[in-house]
Amino acid sequence: MPRFCAILATDSNPENLRDEIAQLNGEAIFIDNRAALALVENASGSAESFRFGNLTAVGEITLDNRGEILSLINSPVPPDCADAEILLRLYAQNGTAAFAKLRGMFAVAIYDGESLLLARDAVGARTCFYAQSKNAWAVASSLKSLRRWRRLDVKINLSAVRSFLTFAYLPGAETLLEDVFEILPGHALRLRANGAEQLINYYEPRESGAADENPAEFYVSGLRRILEQATAERLPNASEEVGVFLSGGIDSSLVTALAARRHTSRVHTYSISFGDQLPNETAYSGLVAAHCRTTHHVLSFGGKAIAAHLAESVAELDCPVGDPLTVPNLLLARAAARDGLRVILNGEGGDPCFGGPKNLPMLIEQLHRSPDKSLARMYLSSYRKCYDDLPLLLAPEVQKQLENAPALERLVEPFLESARFDSYLNRLLYTNIRTKLAHHILPKVERLTASCGILGRAPLCDQAVVDFSFQIPPQLKLRGITEKWILKEAVRDLLPATVVDRPKSGMRVPVQQWLHGPLKSLSNELLLGKRACQRGLLNRETIRAWMRGENLIYARHGGKIWLLLTLELWLRAFVD
Repeated sequence: MPRFCAILATDSNPENLRDEIAQLNGEAIFIDNRAALALVENASGSAESFRFGNLTAVGEITLDNRGEILSLINSPVPPDCADAEILLRLYAQNGTAAFAKLRGMFAVAIYDGESLLLARDAVGARTCFYAQSKNAWAVASSLKSLRRWRRLDVKINLSAVRSFLTFAYLPGAETLLEDVFEILPGHALRLRANGAEQLINYYEPRESGAADENPAEFYVSGLRRILEQATAERLPNASEEVGVFLSGGIDSSLVTALAARRHTSRVHTYSISFGDQLPNETAYSGLVAAHCRTTHHVLSFGGKAIAAHLAESVAELDCPVGDPLTVPNLLLARAAARDGLRVILNGEGGDPCFGGPKNLPMLIEQLHRSPDKSLARMYLSSYRKCYDDLPLLLAPEVQKQLENAPALERLVEPFLESARFDSYLNRLLYTNIRTKLAHHILPKVERLTASCGILGRAPLCDQAVVDFSFQIPPQLKLRGITEKWILKEAVRDLLPATVVDRPKSGMRVPVQQWLHGPLKSLSNELLLGKRACQRGLLNRETIRAWMRGENLIYARHGGKIWLLLTLELWLRAFVD
């Protein structure tokens, strides 16, 4: 299942363009005197090529509101028309305004004979990267393809290294490769052969400006209706079995319950255990599976299995994600693929849309914040990754090179201080949606499931769900100290009260224990070995102290070492 790439140049001819596309492992489907569009061979994904009128496009498109879009197109559309062509027909009719009408996952490159237009879906499930070098643009849905472009001088982006150590992902357009960028969700980008570019923001969620006079039940029933529709639209054909990643928390549990209620074929659920001796959520996930009568699978992963698959998990992600659940996510997807499933749902999105953990501490902190501590700086510290450690963690030479780099606060300030929202809670949620959801949660799940030939779907990240969440009064999302109150009320009848009312604990990955066992030798080799030393990014003395467990709060020790392991493995896969 291929991904896609494209080249736009002023100094080329068809033969040169064919050669440049081949550098990206692409097989050209269109070439003229200035552009070439191609599908990438031997890559995981679901790209298609398609044409309509004078437009040629390549992309990865999965539409959830296909019927609605067909009703908006003025010209006759063949009944077997692919989602990709439907997108292109709507774009030919409405221009970039078409993208805001689409619900689903897409990344697309459209060539009109003069310029190349790139677009990414509103919430950010699929990704697209681009770079400019020597009178040419190169575009690819896979960073692995783009980094092969010979015009590109592959270098580490130090500013992005600092961002990754702060967030555990990359929250904006930057990538870890210098001069290579990612299209932002909800945006389109027009590239011209003369080097000009035009960024178009086609979608933003909006807060309801009207004074709220509706009872809570109005929003509870409205949310339930949208959740039902979002889940139903992501189910496969009625005769096809479907899977759900089930942690036992409210988000994945409600998706499981709705899928079991709406789907006529068997529903499989997949949960993780790290061994009976360690804390796990299997009692809750088992309760939900029994309640919903799913075919339940509990997969147990020890530290040795995690260490064995860590490098390949990191290599599947175009932008690194320092989340210890990355490896288990990949192994769950492989298990679902072995069971013959084509579609697997997940519960991602409940926290950023409906007021999950982190928002309550931020609200309390805001009440006691000193005037000299900015809201953005407070938000960065709240990640509890390596933001406060950067002066000791980054090598002195790297810090010197970053003296004039843009401040990290710029990555969250536009959202935290947006005039679009009156509510402070909604600004926090908006920040979560535009950063962690778009650049960590959704791309991680999509990349790892696609690598196994599976379509990973997130009903709670449906654009309609996101839009409705901002119409809900903030006090119904975070009610007192009850997080996601309205989400729980909307599905209370579907699940046992034990599951609905339990506080969120999250999947606890025992990285600390593994660092004293199966991950110990791997960590020493990767972080203190010759290759990492020659890279010169990090302070070796700080890393040695961390490896001995010094100068760190124990609860954060494993997560920070994991972050460094992820960074080193990603650099080996994409730079070395």
